[in-house]
Amino acid sequence: MWEGRARAARRDIAALATSGMGVAGLHAAAIEVVERVVGSELTCWAGLDPGTLVMSSMTSGQACIPSEYEPRLAETEYAGTVPNSFAELARSRRQVARLSDLPHREVVGHRRLNEVWRPLGIEHEVRSTFTVDGDCWGAAGFVRSGSDFSDREVEFLGSVAPVIGAATRVAVRTDAHGYRGGVGPSIVVTGPTGEPRAITAAARTWQDELAPGRFDVLLRAIVTGTLAAVSGTFQARVQTASGGWVLMQGSRLIGDNDDEVVVTIEPASGHHLVGMLLAAYGLTTREREICLEVISGHSTTEIADRLSISPHTIQDHLKSAFTKVGVRSRGELVATLRPEDLTVRPA
Repeated sequence: MWEGRARAARRDIAALATSGMGVAGLHAAAIEVVERVVGSELTCWAGLDPGTLVMSSMTSGQACIPSEYEPRLAETEYAGTVPNSFAELARSRRQVARLSDLPHREVVGHRRLNEVWRPLGIEHEVRSTFTVDGDCWGAAGFVRSGSDFSDREVEFLGSVAPVIGAATRVAVRTDAHGYRGGVGPSIVVTGPTGEPRAITAAARTWQDELAPGRFDVLLRAIVTGTLAAVSGTFQARVQTASGGWVLMQGSRLIGDNDDEVVVTIEPASGHHLVGMLLAAYGLTTREREICLEVISGHSTTEIADRLSISPHTIQDHLKSAFTKVGVRSRGELVATLRPEDLTVRPA
């Protein structure tokens, strides 16, 4: 019975991948499919930037977490010390993680459980990551009171997770365009936990575009990544409510207040998105390298010299890449991956 349910869910989710929906729409539809089998009181699905594992989109089920708990949830997600964060699960390649499977001492002291779920009367949590070909494109958390999530439910989530990952990867291609609104680069100065200390008027407009609660979560993520980075900088691509992409970049200030971080927000260009798109189309490492060379305007001879491979091998890799992206020429490839870069040198 359970395998039949899993097979039907995989079929339905695979069908969603052909619908042309973006990530948020796909996840909203997939939540309905999964919750036919795995019931929960609250569920939140996130699209993840596979390069940074920062949440690029968030989609809830019918019930949403009360807004006063959102900052606490964001803090536990990006603190780096709370077990079973989405990023930790993605890095460890764990598809499904049930809170109750942690060692007893970790469950007793678990911050997300004690600071968010138990005050809401919730005791049980299970999380799943959506990974395909080594890249994690999303993750989901399910919580409920009453009975814990069963072994069968955990098995079901593990069975459908790769299909959700593949469908999310396809949906990223639909959403992969920069935000074209009128807001230019914007600045937020934050403290060490992501709380805004100064914000420009333009940045407040981004607050509306990204939604206030989600904006606070993203600030926390960027600041945490910035303070942890040796370079003192960190960036992530995130989606707007309209489906486009923006780039958020944090830089650590050096001076009297060296715990402050400057976060800039600007529309994402094709330059920012091309690496993610190459992964979204399922290109191999070598195919990605060659496509980047083509986008940079290098000829086959130049690519052969730079990568130390034969022109014939380059053409074979390009043929495979064309098939995956659904194009027939270098010009079409560049137009798809970097629409603002339409000057392509001959082969």
